[in-house]
Amino acid sequence: MNLPQLKSLGLGVVTGAAVTVGATLGRQLVTKVKVGKGHPLKHRVLDLASGALQAKYPIDAMSTYLNGLHMYADDMGRQVEAAHFCIHLRHDLHQCVIFDRNATDARLIGIEYIISEERFRTLPADEKKLWHSHHYEVKSGILTAPGVPEIAEHSYFKDLVSTYGKTFHTWQYDREDFPYGVPQLMMGFTADGQANEDIIRARDARVGVSTRSKRASREDIATPQVDPGANHWESGQSLQTTTEDVPFRSSLRPR
Repeated sequence: MNLPQLKSLGLGVVTGAAVTVGATLGRQLVTKVKVGKGHPLKHRVLDLASGALQAKYPIDAMSTYLNGLHMYADDMGRQVEAAHFCIHLRHDLHQCVIFDRNATDARLIGIEYIISEERFRTLPADEKKLWHSHHYEVKSGILTAPGVPEIAEHSYFKDLVSTYGKTFHTWQYDREDFPYGVPQLMMGFTADGQANEDIIRARDARVGVSTRSKRASREDIATPQVDPGANHWESGQSLQTTTEDVPFRSSLRPR
């Protein structure tokens, strides 16, 4: 192969790669048109190029989308929709990032860890106070997996009904359109009459689910015996995070 042929081949490879990347960027531009409004052009180009070229293994591993409602651990009157995107990290542990909705311009509002009943029962009493049970969220139909076929969803929630979650929201989006303040501990509902029906109806219409139908289809799922250490707010007391000034340690610790 002579030099002109090599140059031609090289140009073809480069051109092909450019076309592929360009097509990918074009698709991302269409799907992310709402994201990054007001950013300088160079920032938006960098965002799109990163989206096309960088591997993001933790994000790719998120296999489950769950939609539910959370309440602030110290205030049942403050209830918000939560779109969970979860990784089944180990047999007894899920980890989820939470957004305000399932959309390209959704706000990242928190995290949740979900553990098995067996793992929860080994936790110290003080740690258990940070966790909530999922029995009512599942049985009531409030927690749902939009788009998943009924048979598969039913099987999934049959396993999830006995789990426990620890949730912190980093963005109080029910009050501010900016992530002010410290992370807030969140809880789940445990009985009828607690969840705001208006929020549920609005969620159902937007996501395309029926909480009432989900509840009916899950009647055969057995309600587990809930550990009394969970759902600490039911005692009449609750935990919530605050900030305080503490001494700063400037000395280096030996390795």
